[in-house]
Amino acid sequence: MATYDYDLYVIGGGSGGVRAARMSAGFGARVALAESYRLGGTCVIRGCVPKKLLVYASHFAEEFEDAAGYGWTVGARSFSWPALIAAKDREIARLEGVYRGLLEKAGVTIHVGQARLLDAHTVEVAGQRHTAAHILIATGGRPQVPAMPGAELGFTSNEAFHLPELPRRVAILGGGYIAVEFAGIFNGLGSEVVLAYRGPEFLRGFDDDVRHFLHAEIEKKGVRVLLNAPPLAIARRADGALDLALGGQPPQAVDAVMFATGRVPNTQGLGLEPAGVALTASGAVRVDAASRSSVPHIYAVGDVTQRIALTPVAIREGAAVAATLYGGKPATADHADVPTAVFSQPPVGTVGLTEAQAVARYGTVEAYQTDFRAMKHTLSGRQERTLMKLIVDAATQRVVGAHMVGADAPEIIQGIGIAVKAGLTKADFDATVGIHPTAAEEFVTLREKKVVRSAA
Repeated sequence: MATYDYDLYVIGGGSGGVRAARMSAGFGARVALAESYRLGGTCVIRGCVPKKLLVYASHFAEEFEDAAGYGWTVGARSFSWPALIAAKDREIARLEGVYRGLLEKAGVTIHVGQARLLDAHTVEVAGQRHTAAHILIATGGRPQVPAMPGAELGFTSNEAFHLPELPRRVAILGGGYIAVEFAGIFNGLGSEVVLAYRGPEFLRGFDDDVRHFLHAEIEKKGVRVLLNAPPLAIARRADGALDLALGGQPPQAVDAVMFATGRVPNTQGLGLEPAGVALTASGAVRVDAASRSSVPHIYAVGDVTQRIALTPVAIREGAAVAATLYGGKPATADHADVPTAVFSQPPVGTVGLTEAQAVARYGTVEAYQTDFRAMKHTLSGRQERTLMKLIVDAATQRVVGAHMVGADAPEIIQGIGIAVKAGLTKADFDATVGIHPTAAEEFVTLREKKVVRSAA
């Protein structure tokens, strides 16, 4: 029998890789993990955690304004971008230390450097070779920048957390959750923001009512949205500003351009193909339901597989691999009815199917929907509105989708997600007493419906 240095070698120190490494070591496996940048991965270091901190910061301008409606007098105020970034950096450093401590406590050996496969059982890091019975690829993804003149003048979400100053005028290119979230961040902190997307509406894949409703709300807040506007070129002006050329639009004069134009899997330079690991056309690791690649002892989890690019999903996938290999309990991650959020302003929370997806699957569905001005704004005077929507399979009356745009939507949908995952019916929702006065109670008091049938 072959003898290896480790039972499991994990390439990538993000949430999925760390969870797999920790659990495997806890089951008694000899585990090593290689990370070339910082422990914590995209989410902790330059993704959802620092992004959420910046979202919190960007809310205060409106909170100060709203306070007047409740009798508060708020005095002179100012904002310091360098102070915010420094505070964010301290918190990220703390969290990275937590991740390192958890790995070390579990007995995982940490190797610092870029890893690559020399063969199906050998990993090289910083000139050192290590062999392993099993290998887990958990290298995540990276921002994708379109090939266009002047692309080097822009920045991505990686650099957004380290800008030396807040741009006075910024154009954000893209229509996914990163683009929409940073539009809210920069707008809330005082920048003039243009959000330009090449398609007919942003947040492709979300429920259409959610997309259109959020579009109207962010424009109320001052974000200028340009649709069907593909980026063409960026040029530096004599005064130091930038000219952004967009399809179907006049040139946009801005001080900074952010690319939020998608992400690609981090598989380049890993030596996967020579080791026999099959990749998809987009460069993602091709895996089965158990996260196993085309090489039976090599697994992959998280964004590098391009399944559902969410940290909690990567964690579930990593845990399943550990349980399968060393826990004596084969497991797979469940990718159905995964709740998700967009920390836009106002935020989005959603779980289950969109109306279009439900019609395609079930043929006839019932949609219950409401939008209203939240109680808070009756005194603040703000015109922001909230949207709530339930999608019900007409035949079984099971709630198959829930969608919300409005304050606390991510917190509310987390609870609603349990009900959708459990397969509860509209009657179960109706039988639940609402908590008054809250926005969330609307989910158990929706009565007006529309019946939607497929064209077939």
